[in-house]
Amino acid sequence: MTFFTGRTVLVTGAEGFIGSTLVDLLLAEGARVRAFVHYKPYGEKGNLAHLAGDPRVELMAGDIRDPGRVMDAVEGCDTVFHLAALIGIPYSYDSPGAYVAVNVTGTENIAEACRRHGVRRLVHTSTSEVYGTALTAPIGEDHPLQPQSPYSASKIGADMMALSHFHAFELPVAVVRPFNTYGPRQSARAVIPTILAQLHAGAPEVRLGSLTPTRDFTYATDTARGFLAVARCDRAVGEVVNLGSGAEIAIGDLAQRLIAASGADAEIVVDETRLRPSGSEVHRLLSDNSRAREWADWKPEVDLDEGLRRTSAWVAENLHLFAPARYAV
Repeated sequence: MTFFTGRTVLVTGAEGFIGSTLVDLLLAEGARVRAFVHYKPYGEKGNLAHLAGDPRVELMAGDIRDPGRVMDAVEGCDTVFHLAALIGIPYSYDSPGAYVAVNVTGTENIAEACRRHGVRRLVHTSTSEVYGTALTAPIGEDHPLQPQSPYSASKIGADMMALSHFHAFELPVAVVRPFNTYGPRQSARAVIPTILAQLHAGAPEVRLGSLTPTRDFTYATDTARGFLAVARCDRAVGEVVNLGSGAEIAIGDLAQRLIAASGADAEIVVDETRLRPSGSEVHRLLSDNSRAREWADWKPEVDLDEGLRRTSAWVAENLHLFAPARYAV
């Protein structure tokens, strides 16, 4: 028996990279999962295709911008993991209003439904991008929030909306703030699969944006375990908890590690079309994960080199999912 055995759990954004990883872990822990996925008229199941027909999983299509559908999704659930969001940073420069509608209004719909249905715990997903470039490092949860892109601004708004329901309505919500999660199933929107797809496609050059920013990378199963740990942790209610490795690496150095992991031979080239606007680039992210360790008894288990090897193998086996020559916004 585990904490989640027999509990009905809602995961929004369940077909996504982290969401699907979380669904797999919840099933392994004995939960019944309601997987809320973005409605698609062609019925494609994405990262949940391997669970089609599994009686432990209820697939529910909808849109978090629709309060009625969200209310139906939350009904009868013990725990809600809210991961659904519009996430691409470059696209937020083109369509900031969409980020407000999905990330802020969508989160309000989730929080209100959880309040009305009396859920035991809402775990809301934030992002390390809300911190902007580190003013002090490592970054603790009390670090100032800096909206350096419309995406990060919308996630700051979403976090505040979730926490306001704790303060105003005593909703038992905890905010998890993952740093840069990576691993199998991640799309080419992110830097690691972008590099690996180019390498495994045989590109002589790896085209990237800025090489100097540092990031704190955490393997997907470690991040998903962090969600479960925070959901079990009463001390996290009304609080923010970072999920990061506590180590940083520059993007240029990361690219060299990925070249080694893939066994390829390529030159790294800066592509100006991939650079962020100068005031929007986040130059350093490094987590202080003390709360997660001390409050929720969580720590990462997969080191970077091992995680990169696993991810490289997955991208090589699934290269058909990528368009290596195209910049994925």
